[in-house]
Amino acid sequence: MLTKMASGKLVFSFFITLLLIFLLPPSHAASHSDPGDIKDSSSINRQKVNLSVYYEALCPSCANFIVQSLARVFNDDLINIINLRMVPWGNAHVNKTDSTIICQNGLDECVLNTIQACAINVWHDVNKYYALIYCIEFLTIEGRHSNWQSCFSSLGLPEKPILDCYNNGTGAKLQALYGYETAHLSPPQTFVPWVVVDNKQLGNDYEKFTTYICNAYKSNVIPNACKSLPPNNVSSSKEENPIHPVCYRGEAKNLTSLGPIKRILEHFG
Repeated sequence: MLTKMASGKLVFSFFITLLLIFLLPPSHAASHSDPGDIKDSSSINRQKVNLSVYYEALCPSCANFIVQSLARVFNDDLINIINLRMVPWGNAHVNKTDSTIICQNGLDECVLNTIQACAINVWHDVNKYYALIYCIEFLTIEGRHSNWQSCFSSLGLPEKPILDCYNNGTGAKLQALYGYETAHLSPPQTFVPWVVVDNKQLGNDYEKFTTYICNAYKSNVIPNACKSLPPNNVSSSKEENPIHPVCYRGEAKNLTSLGPIKRILEHFG
């Protein structure tokens, strides 16, 4: 029997957000219905602002950011001017000895990173895969991430194509691609959530992503989400330590040691 969401204010906010998500028109997403065909998620609508979020499934700071902050883009018209890219890898690394993926928060995080990567790749609609990510991260906040499969029934989303992607090795290939991308960020990613707007890393300013998006968007039509923001309201310099909670790389190895992506993919078949 699948566990139902607990009641309370956070649960109420959860379902209100999901309702808003499904009422929105479908957006372009970096995905493909064929789990054997991995699509380059950076080759999407160039007229929009690219918002990339590098994260890991069981980092509390990532979960809070995804549920409490990033979800707001679906509540206003901001979603209409961005290409939202979710990159579930974070502080993971590849073991040089046997090429296995090691996640900072254990095997459960590896599983959930891969499940979320599969959802991104399988579903065309950002509203669908973000709803699943949101649900999983909501459970993470509550300490119930082991109930992640309940999200499919709660959302009315098909479980089989995602599990097929996980079980047939496509998910591992997706993780290898995300690991390679994360390892080659410039400047390097040092903690998560790591937010990038049009190739500009926000570092400690990641909670101000809306301001960065509005400043980067070039159009005579100003979205409502941008009208109330003061212009250029961003930090002129980065603090040495983040002012918002983050998950540091910790003991994870330097991902720049990853070999060419072809060699990594060959390992996974």
